[in-house]
Amino acid sequence: MLELRYNPLTDEWIIVSAETQKRPVQPSQQSCPICIGGLELPEEYDLVTFENRFPALKKDPPQVDEDDFYKKARSFGVCEVVVYTKDHNTALPGMPLRQIEKLVEMWIDRTIELSKHDFVKYIFIFENRGKEVGASLPHPHGQIYAFPFLPKRIVAKIEAMKKWYLEKKRCVICQIIENELSKKERIIYETRFFVALVPFYARFPFEVHIYPKRHIGAIYEFSNEEQVDFAKMLKIVTSKYDKLFDQEFPYMMMFFQKPFNCSEEDDLFHFHVEFNPPKRDKDKIKWMASVETGTWAFINPVVPEQAAEILRNTQVEGI
Repeated sequence: MLELRYNPLTDEWIIVSAETQKRPVQPSQQSCPICIGGLELPEEYDLVTFENRFPALKKDPPQVDEDDFYKKARSFGVCEVVVYTKDHNTALPGMPLRQIEKLVEMWIDRTIELSKHDFVKYIFIFENRGKEVGASLPHPHGQIYAFPFLPKRIVAKIEAMKKWYLEKKRCVICQIIENELSKKERIIYETRFFVALVPFYARFPFEVHIYPKRHIGAIYEFSNEEQVDFAKMLKIVTSKYDKLFDQEFPYMMMFFQKPFNCSEEDDLFHFHVEFNPPKRDKDKIKWMASVETGTWAFINPVVPEQAAEILRNTQVEGI
């Protein structure tokens, strides 16, 4: 079964996909489907993207049966796998900077291409790293979901940005950047074009956001210099994570950009990246339980300013 179901209690769409149950979970390197010679990639490659074999959304989804009460819809969309490198054991922190630059170029190309589908309303680039956040494959990779609707949290961000602009006549993220650059207490790294910080409103213990200093709405708006700078920032942030507890650090990395092909597309949205890591200590996980999952009211056990100081002082080499 593959379909969208509308939840009238929260005004949001739920994706029902029996196909995702078939995904492989943590296979060995010998049976990895995205290593060279594997099921998905039998030929030599450098980095590559392809449509997920077990998608939650499809370009040609099946028809849905009518329901006399609940609302359903076809699961239009695209789910792509983005393989960062042919090296099974080299994640973002260990990848050469040039390889990450090529990855940024691929994300840009895919965003432009996927946005050409008129049914695509939102393009969500993300990476789940580590079994702690549900990564099914250890080989370095991410995914892209091209949604036929605006997910609920995206709507919340858009509405909040509009509300701030109506009240302040400024972009909220532009003002946050100004404030954080003046205070410095939550910044963990700064480059010419980007700033990485633990936000004042962090929900996770070592949450990090990356904000471009220039107001841009989507990843394809990066200049060539910004692309290079962005790649460097991703390598530094993920390297700090790995160095923090001297272990491969699990995280959810998420890119937020403006909507596509709908009336919500405007100039108010400010592109940004969120890292939501589940670790609160070397051997402790910050689980999302009833309060966080049920109400979106997060309880952060680590003071953001302390987390920022720890990450800021975590030294990484060779960058």
